[in-house]
Amino acid sequence: MDTVKKSAKKSCPFCEAKRDPSYKNYEELRRFMTERGKILSRRQTGVCAKHQRMLAREIKRARQLGLLPYLVA
Repeated sequence: MDTVKKSAKKSCPFCEAKRDPSYKNYEELRRFMTERGKILSRRQTGVCAKHQRMLAREIKRARQLGLLPYLVA
């Protein structure tokens, strides 16, 4: 009989810390971006749906303010 190995669920780092992502903390936002400047998916980072939406909005806000790059060539 085949056994399916299930991996442990990743828990949302924002839910654990009981706080929301902020554009002011752009160093932390870099953890959720690729080295090319793209936003990583929920599946890769383990962020819940609510915080992923907030995270995307805050990254875009930080980009507009010049705190984060749009892309890295």
